[in-house]
Amino acid sequence: MSFTFGDIPIQQGRTAIVTGANTGIGFEIARALAAKGARVLLACRDGDKAADAIARIDGGREQGGETEYLHLDLANLASVREAAETAAKEERIDMLVNNAGVMMPPFSTATAGCELQFAVNHLGHFAFTSLLLDKLAEEGGRVGMQSSIAHRNADIDFDNLDGSKGYDKTKFYGQSKLANLLFANELDRRLRKSGSKAQALASHPGIAASELTRHIKGGKVFSSIVGTVLNTSEEGALPALQAATDPAAEGGGYYGPYGFKETRGNTSGRAVQSKCAQDEQLAARLWDKSVELTGIDPGLAPA
Repeated sequence: MSFTFGDIPIQQGRTAIVTGANTGIGFEIARALAAKGARVLLACRDGDKAADAIARIDGGREQGGETEYLHLDLANLASVREAAETAAKEERIDMLVNNAGVMMPPFSTATAGCELQFAVNHLGHFAFTSLLLDKLAEEGGRVGMQSSIAHRNADIDFDNLDGSKGYDKTKFYGQSKLANLLFANELDRRLRKSGSKAQALASHPGIAASELTRHIKGGKVFSSIVGTVLNTSEEGALPALQAATDPAAEGGGYYGPYGFKETRGNTSGRAVQSKCAQDEQLAARLWDKSVELTGIDPGLAPA
């Protein structure tokens, strides 16, 4: 399987939500979907930045499509609920691309007192997705989770989700990205068992230029080098676009760039998951813990 930008089908009549769509990879995902005619909701925390992104997308679009801002703060469950309530009023939702995230910030906490990366990257998306599952199921929609090659050496430390026993920003980032992949896998299993028409898939961008590096010393320089040597933000968006739109992509699939050790490339296809990411018992435990921490139950029986 080898997927390129030219393989993205026309999306007219379809609606997509892209979290973190005001910049970087999320912006490129939103722009590509709008260019193919989709109605795209840019789910972002900062309205001014979203407005700027919408202006850039609309100004360069050649055909169809609509863009609209959806306020979403993934660190705030009240905001997540409000955003889901607003989004559910859409006539249809065909794609939910959970792309937003934070990477290696100074230590802080958010939802249920959990460390920020786990709270935003995983719990916020877990809650937002759960609240929109019924709407997505109406049209057989897809949930796309943005993971990372950083998941490969990670595990879930259930005894230190709040970081009170020590905070290693790199370790916690990997943990959050593993959680994204575990959630996608478990969600798809449960959706299939329930007979739902919705599907869950996952992707990763390789190593791509992104504003995620803003918390890293020298992050801007690093990002510019990455964009030159490895993947640009646009190239990094391709796997998520494959997961969202490729007719051949399957529920439970995981997609990434076809380049050196999945770090780069302008084509996308099946990616490698760690053994831990495929652990069904770990995924089920994470699911139950996520319900406990967010107070939001997707209402899907274990697979």
